[in-house]
Amino acid sequence: MSEQLNEFEQMLEESLKTIRTGEIVTGKVIDVKEDEIVLNIGYKSDGIIPRNEYTNESGVDLTTVVKVGDEMEAKVVKVNDGEGQVALSYKRLAADRGNRRLEEAFNNQEVLTAKVAQVLDGGLSVVVEESRVFIPASLVSDSYERDLSKYAGQDIEFVITEFNPRRRRIIGDRKQLMVARKAEMQKALFERIHVGDRVEGVVKNVTDFGAFIDLGGADGLLHISEMSWGRVENPKKVFKTGETLTTMIKDINGEKIALSLKFPEANPWADAASKYAAGNVVVGRVARMTDFGAFVELEPGVDALLHVSQISREHVEKPSDVLSIGQEIEARIVDFNEEGRKISLSMKALQNQPVSDADVADVDIDAMSAEE
Repeated sequence: MSEQLNEFEQMLEESLKTIRTGEIVTGKVIDVKEDEIVLNIGYKSDGIIPRNEYTNESGVDLTTVVKVGDEMEAKVVKVNDGEGQVALSYKRLAADRGNRRLEEAFNNQEVLTAKVAQVLDGGLSVVVEESRVFIPASLVSDSYERDLSKYAGQDIEFVITEFNPRRRRIIGDRKQLMVARKAEMQKALFERIHVGDRVEGVVKNVTDFGAFIDLGGADGLLHISEMSWGRVENPKKVFKTGETLTTMIKDINGEKIALSLKFPEANPWADAASKYAAGNVVVGRVARMTDFGAFVELEPGVDALLHVSQISREHVEKPSDVLSIGQEIEARIVDFNEEGRKISLSMKALQNQPVSDADVADVDIDAMSAEE
């Protein structure tokens, strides 16, 4: 009887397939727990896939991704795991396939898309079919980015520039795609824009001297002198990074684009000849002062000179003795030079006694040029 039993066991063992470490086996799920999967692989022992050999993601409940009766492939890690069972790995099989996929993409310079699995100190880690690709910080973007955390969980495009799985060195590059795409956009932009066009862009950066506007392919400079027909003291108080702005192309010089917000239809000098004709009485705000007079803003973009001799019938040593910045004053226009865009005012002309030609003879309208 014992001899017959031994012969039966021998026949049963011979009927079962043999397996080797590294082999790919197919089995049916006969049990699944939160942290392990049990497979019937047609061998004398069942195969076990622990959670850390199923995926690189932590904390995955395996009962939510696999169910009893599923058929799946796995790679043999150990024929005997020490407890008489076969140690299997699903993620290593997937990684092998992923490596083949990455090698193919590397050879063909194919553009891949994958989700950022991890943000590291030196770059980003993405996973392609369980194979990890490292994208160094210097190759993440075409401009330096200090904080890469915004990429966490995002799908990004890249190409494989180095493939050496034996050294676990698979390098991705997103920067070259951005550079190439920007070059195409820049070419298309310069083919369609002309001086005088109105273009929409996004404020990219604001400095003391102006703002850089992203036009989609190239940046344009909106200089502080072109931000308004009036005077802008601090661009950072007027514009915010990220806001959308419609500007006019003032000049194109090679790859440099000069922008302006001085739209012709809003030019305050267009009808200044009638509004500011000599003899008209106007109200304005003291914008700035010098020793020889005060410059009064009649409206944004139109300043007039109130010479120190025209402030009062009484002697005034310097404008700041009687006037202050921001003060609203009323005055008569005594001279209008449309070509030079210069206007002279007199407060004295509105005071009780009539002003004589001699009183206004010393008004130096050209002082505006000296100050400006």
